[in-house]
Amino acid sequence: MKQTRYNKHYLTRVVIEAATPLAVGTGGKDVLTDALVARDLNGLPYIPGSSIAGVLRHSIGDNNDKESIFGFQERDKGRGSRIIFTDAVLLDANGEAQDGLKTAEKSDFLSNYDALPIRQHVRINELGSTDKGGKFDEQVVYQGSRFVFELEMVDDGDNESRFLEVLDNIYTQLFRLGGGTRCGFGAMKVVDVTYRSLDLNQSEDLDLYISKSSSLKQTWEGYKTYSPSNKGKHPWHEYVLELQPLDFFLFSSGFNDDDADITPVTESYVEWKGKIDGGHFVNNGVLIPATSFKGALAHRVAYHWNKIKGYTAESGNGKVGDDNEAVVALFGSSSGNYDTISRGNVLLSDIILEPSATEQGKLRDNKIFNHVTIDRITGGTIDGHLFTEKVTHRPQQSFKEVLYVNAEVMKDADIKLALERSLQDICDGLLPLGGGTNRGHGIFTGSIIKGIDRNGNQ
Repeated sequence: MKQTRYNKHYLTRVVIEAATPLAVGTGGKDVLTDALVARDLNGLPYIPGSSIAGVLRHSIGDNNDKESIFGFQERDKGRGSRIIFTDAVLLDANGEAQDGLKTAEKSDFLSNYDALPIRQHVRINELGSTDKGGKFDEQVVYQGSRFVFELEMVDDGDNESRFLEVLDNIYTQLFRLGGGTRCGFGAMKVVDVTYRSLDLNQSEDLDLYISKSSSLKQTWEGYKTYSPSNKGKHPWHEYVLELQPLDFFLFSSGFNDDDADITPVTESYVEWKGKIDGGHFVNNGVLIPATSFKGALAHRVAYHWNKIKGYTAESGNGKVGDDNEAVVALFGSSSGNYDTISRGNVLLSDIILEPSATEQGKLRDNKIFNHVTIDRITGGTIDGHLFTEKVTHRPQQSFKEVLYVNAEVMKDADIKLALERSLQDICDGLLPLGGGTNRGHGIFTGSIIKGIDRNGNQ
């Protein structure tokens, strides 16, 4: 049998930025959080190459190309992957890869990664209370963090276009890494991609390949700027909500401070200002979690779907939660056995707004409300019913929430109608978001651009 010669090598170096917070978990926990992120030997967050390989392998669908490029294993038959993935390592403020064991003291920029943000989660049922097992927290990596990784494919010369097709999928809006991708985490954006095709039968290319270091910290003169051919197409519908708060809103941190018993959640993020100024941390960004959108939408979708179907609570055929067909199709199901558990078909993203301006050391856009319950008989204060809450007040601030919905799900006209009516309710101020909605907080108004996917289908 003739042996195939893999003289062609396709190499690429990719720099990506976390467009939302990132949660690449280890499956472990500690005394502070239920879910830890992956860290390297230096204690810095990183993205395992297996995570990148899995996402890119899935992106090309089920076809023969997948097995020929990424390999397969079936009983005693198999083939190894032609693509070699490195781990994605963190970049420092100067854009230098943190590859290899560090012996020097961490910079101020990298020291911020010693204590990562911890997100609080709670799942609310149709009765407005916490579902059993629905309270947990997890660690995330700061939005704006940058990582670098490399890919290399060995080939006989016939599959360069297939490799570039895989590479182009990194540019799509659906390229997300880590866990919680249906909860607003893991959205990535491409900062820089360089590429080089080498023929090792050519002495010049061979010398260039030998000169390349395996360290991501070392630069290589062989790379050239890469421009994608189509930036990847995807059959997902895109909905853009342009929203503006009517008045006050509150996405709670679950903690108090010196001023109030209930406080809004804030989070730091990394901002980049070119190669000269590099990256720096911005503190107290106003966080609008995607999970708040997701939870409110799930409940409202159940309402509209029941209404479309003519189901009512009085008749006993109204369906909520995992019993509701539209909710399960759009947002997945976490109950039942292995065969019934499914992930959602809606992608949302966390939003972090720039921090509020300060006056006399305090955030200007924060307002404090005092609350007290009055005894109807005595007219006095009921013990333990005096509390204060701090809310965010930005009536002029607008932002965008982008949703991607699997086009297969949207083929069901009733599910599509239930979702679009729910999104319109948010834009009309009929579906408040966040906490304190019974006290008038969280009303947003705006507009929606709907129903367009990247393939141009309505």
